[in-house]
Amino acid sequence: MSENQGAEEPVPDAGPEDAPEAEANTEEDAFAELVTRVEETEPEQLAREIESLREQAAATEELEAEREGLASRLKRKQAEFQNYKKRMKKRREQEKQRATEDLVERLIDVRDNLARALDEADEATDSDIVSGIESTLRQFDRILEDENVTEIRPEPGSDVDPQRHEVMLRVESDQPVDTIAEVYQSGYEMADRVLRPAQVTVSNAE
Repeated sequence: MSENQGAEEPVPDAGPEDAPEAEANTEEDAFAELVTRVEETEPEQLAREIESLREQAAATEELEAEREGLASRLKRKQAEFQNYKKRMKKRREQEKQRATEDLVERLIDVRDNLARALDEADEATDSDIVSGIESTLRQFDRILEDENVTEIRPEPGSDVDPQRHEVMLRVESDQPVDTIAEVYQSGYEMADRVLRPAQVTVSNAE
């Protein structure tokens, strides 16, 4: 008898096809252990454990609801802050615009005085003074143009615009009835806002 005849044959290792069966057995054992534990647990203790699990689930739901509420509040606060920033920016722009308008309103009065002084200049007036007034007047007009200020000076015979024209009196003229006869003083507007309406007379007869 040879030495190899009495030796046991080696047992082959479990192949990949045996793995699902091993896992299934493990799951069955775990389930069987759980069932055994439940069966061996006193009803009162089991009831307490079930109630504890319910309380934990309820607490989890409350925490989730609280988290969602905090997230919603945070979004509202962020939206409110953005709206606040927009309002403050708009307010600053409006304040800057009003400050510019106040300055321009004062400047146009000075501009009108210069224009009247130029109109009243005669041949006896020093030519250097006249040139200086003309230069200053042109400079004023450039500044007003840079600030988007335009003159309101309607043509005779045009319709009266109550928003842009101030009727001083009604006069006899060759213009159609109820139309502008003459411009007494020019008005000014800035970015579609009337700073000062033009003072006009209106025709009273054909």
